[in-house]
Amino acid sequence: MALRGKDSVGVVFWVVVVVVLCAATAFHGCSAALFKKKSSGSGIGGGSSVVFKLRGNVYPVGYYYAEVYIGNPPKPYYLDIDSGSDLTWLQCDAPCVSCPQVPHPLYKLTRNALVVCTETMCKSLHSPPAYRCDKPTDQCDYEVEYADNGSSLGILVRDIVPIRYSNGTVLGPRLAFGCGYDQHVSKGDVSPTDGVLGLGNGKSTIASQLRSLGLIQNVIGHCMSARGGGYLFFGNELVPSSGIVWSPLSPTTIDKHYSPGPAELFYGRQSTGVKSLPVIFDSGSSYTYFNRQAYQVFLSLVKKGLAGKPLNVAADKTLSICWKGAKPFRSVLDVKQYFTPVTLSFANKKSQLEIPPENYLIISSLGNVCLGILNGTEIGLENMNLIGDISLQNQLVIYDNEKQRIGWIRADCSRLPKSGTISL
Repeated sequence: MALRGKDSVGVVFWVVVVVVLCAATAFHGCSAALFKKKSSGSGIGGGSSVVFKLRGNVYPVGYYYAEVYIGNPPKPYYLDIDSGSDLTWLQCDAPCVSCPQVPHPLYKLTRNALVVCTETMCKSLHSPPAYRCDKPTDQCDYEVEYADNGSSLGILVRDIVPIRYSNGTVLGPRLAFGCGYDQHVSKGDVSPTDGVLGLGNGKSTIASQLRSLGLIQNVIGHCMSARGGGYLFFGNELVPSSGIVWSPLSPTTIDKHYSPGPAELFYGRQSTGVKSLPVIFDSGSSYTYFNRQAYQVFLSLVKKGLAGKPLNVAADKTLSICWKGAKPFRSVLDVKQYFTPVTLSFANKKSQLEIPPENYLIISSLGNVCLGILNGTEIGLENMNLIGDISLQNQLVIYDNEKQRIGWIRADCSRLPKSGTISL
C-alpha cells in the first residue's frame, strides 16, 4: 500500500512484477558467466531461500528498502519493500517525465526487453478489467497511484535478475517488472529509493514468478530492526521450525492484501470493547493506522494512563501527537514505562500480536516521544486497520502463500539468519 511519511496513505490500482539480489560485496563483476549453478547444494526450488539485506528505518528515513541488482552486467537499485502491493517497478530512462531525483542512474530500457500485451503476465496484471490489446506486438502498460499523490506510469519489461540462494547457488532468470517513465512523489523532488519491490500475493509478483519457474516456494519473510536495517527472504528454507504464531489468511481479504482476519483490541490485558477490526499487515506503511473508533478508544486510554506522569503535550509536528519530558529523550527506552502494550487478538483466539510501546512510539528530532499509531479514517482508510513497519519491528513476519497463512515471531532482526546465511 505504500503509506509513507506523516499521515500519508497509498492505494495501488494496478499491479506488476519483480527483482532480486546480487549481493553488493559479491557481485561487483557479476556477468552472464555467473548466472549458472555454482554449487551442487541440494534444495533448489523446494527448500531454498534468497536473502536480501535491508536498509532504512521507520524514523527519520521512513522506509525499509532492499538493494536489488538487475541487468547484465547487473546494476544496483534501492527498492522500497511493500507487502501491500504486487507491483515491482523502478524508474526508467524512457525518457523519464516528472521523475524525482533517485539514488542511482535510471534503468536503461532496451526494445527486446518489452513484455507484449498478449502475454499472460500482462493479462494477470490488468485482470479485471480486461486490458485493451490492439495488436499482439503492443507493449504492456501499467499505472499505479497512491492516495498520498505518489504515482508511477510505465511499461512492463523483462530482464536478467541475478539471484543468489542461501546455499551459494547463483542463477539469472529473466523476470518481468515495471519500467516507470512518469513518476510523482508526495514530498519534494527527491526520492530515497529507485522504486518499489512488491511483496504481495498476486500472480505478477517476484515471488510468484520465481515459484512458477520452480526456483522457490512462494514464501516471503521480512525482519525489520528497530535499530535500522534487517533482512528479507524469498523461499521457505529460513522459516523457523518452531515458535511462530500462525494465523490463516482471511479468505475475504480486501484487494488480496495479507490479513489474518478480524481482531479484538486489548490495552494491556483488558479488552477495550473494540472488536471485529479488519486488519492488514503492510510493510509499505511506515506507521500503524487504526480506524476512528479503535483510534479514539486507544488514544483515550493512553491519555488516561499518562495522567500524573512527567509528560506534557508538545508542539511537535513530527506526528499527530507528541509529548515532552523534563529534558529531551534519547530513546524510546527512556519513556516506554509510561505506556502500555497493545494486543490484537484474532478471530481464532489462538493468534495474538502484541505491540509493546517501543513498537508504537518514536523519538522525534526534538527529543519528544510521538505516537506512531494514527487515525486511518482521517486519511481515507475508512474502516481498515493497517499494521505498519513501526509495529512490525523486531518481528520476523512470514507470508506463506503456499499454505495460505501468515506468521510472526519476535526476533533479533539486526542479525541475518544463521541457517544457510549468505554474506551481504
